Order: sequence, then C-alpha cells, then structure tokens
Amino acid sequence: MLPLVQSRPRIRPGQRITGMFTPNQDFFETTDSPQQNAGRYNPASGDYFMLCPACQADVPSDSVFCPKCGQKLDAPAPANAKESTGADKIKQAAASNRAADDAEVKLWTGSYSPKAMVGNWILAGLITVAAATAGALSAFNPMIVFIAAIVAAAIWIAMLFYVIVQRLSVDYELTTQRFVHRVGLLSRTTNRVEVIDIDDVQVQQGFVERMLGVGTIKILSSDVSDPMLQLKGIADVNRVATLIDNARRDERRKRGLYVEAV
Repeated sequence: MLPLVQSRPRIRPGQRITGMFTPNQDFFETTDSPQQNAGRYNPASGDYFMLCPACQADVPSDSVFCPKCGQKLDAPAPANAKESTGADKIKQAAASNRAADDAEVKLWTGSYSPKAMVGNWILAGLITVAAATAGALSAFNPMIVFIAAIVAAAIWIAMLFYVIVQRLSVDYELTTQRFVHRVGLLSRTTNRVEVIDIDDVQVQQGFVERMLGVGTIKILSSDVSDPMLQLKGIADVNRVATLIDNARRDERRKRGLYVEAV
C-alpha cells in the first residue's frame, strides 16, 4: 500500500505555526494570530514561506512587502486584488510600447550648404577672368581696369554675403514627430509641420548639384501656414528626403492611417 501523503497547508499572513515540527513532518497546524507571520517550511533552504494575499505568490515569512507585487503583508489584501492574467500582461506591454513610441527623437538637423552655390562660384570666376581679359586687351586702360575690378569684386562680395546670410538665417530640424523650419536673421519665424501631415516629398537638382549631392527639397503638406515648404541648399539631399519620407510613413503607421503610394 502506498503511504498516505498529506498536503501542507499554505499559510496566509496573520497565521502562525503551532507546535514543534521537523523538516520530515508531513504537515503542521496553523492558527490565526497576528503576532507572528510564518508558514510553509522548505526543507531544502530551511526557510518558512507564506502566501501573499494579493498575488498568491510565496514570500519569505519575515517579509514586510511582497517582492512580486509590492503588497504590504501585514495589511489586508485590496478588495479588487487579483492575479495578473495574460490579457493584463498584454495590456501592460502595449501601454509600455505606446509610451516608447510617443518619445520624440531627433533624426536630423541642417542648414544651407555652401556647396549649393558651386555653380555660382564657377560663374563668378568666369566673369572675373573675362574682366581681367578685357583690361588686358584695352592695354590696361585705367578706366576699364577699374570698372572690371569693381564688377568682379561686387560679384564675389555679394555671393559671400548671400552664403553667410543663408547659413545664419535658415535652420532645419527633423524629429520622429515634427519638422521644424526656422527662418530669420534679426527676427526669426519658426514653422512646425507635423510629419503625419506631410503628403509628399520632392527633390530638385541641377546638373552641378547632382554631382555634388546637394539640392532643394519640396515638402507638400496639409499645414495651413505653409502647405509647400522649400528647403534650398540641402547637402546629401537624397538621404535627407528619405529620412523625411520614412518619418512620415512611420508616424502614419503608428496612428493607423493609410499611406498613399507616391
């Protein structure tokens, strides 16, 4: 005949063990007494465990709080306390994922690139050579040389001034949620376009710009203040345009909106 194995009761907080027993005992008695929290004996570790009233987990008998759910063990379990189910864990994971998705991350910052004016630099160089040639052909007539020098210097100064103004007055920033466009040297205007409102991203490049990898990006959106935003002189223009388009698609996918093929 098989020996009768008696199950050991699971002891709740507020109960204590009565009587003497050893690890070889099959069972022990408990009593409802708030003076000592004790419970199930573990022969392997020599420790006593009790049952958490909130999550039903085994915790050491000398614990003040449950290490799993944080329930205070000398306090009664909350009326609505129940063990976490699979659906609850899925909801908690979804809430955690939504919080991570809502974090705004900076993807790119930039401004006007001087490489966008390489064609103008070449043109200014040709005009300077032509002015010098005209002065030489005129046997270095003082009046012709003076006019040629003034024209060449004015062109170079104007182009240098234009580059400086563009670099200091234009600023772009792309995040996972918004595209920020700041314009102005002394007074500044900031325009924010939600990437979810962007409908199309276009790239325009001339012959020289294609060789240098710069160009102009056109952003078409449903933004009321600036439905067509032009970003001139953008270095590595194709990569930046792809970043903007991917941010638009990712944000619409998160919000559950349909992304049209463009």
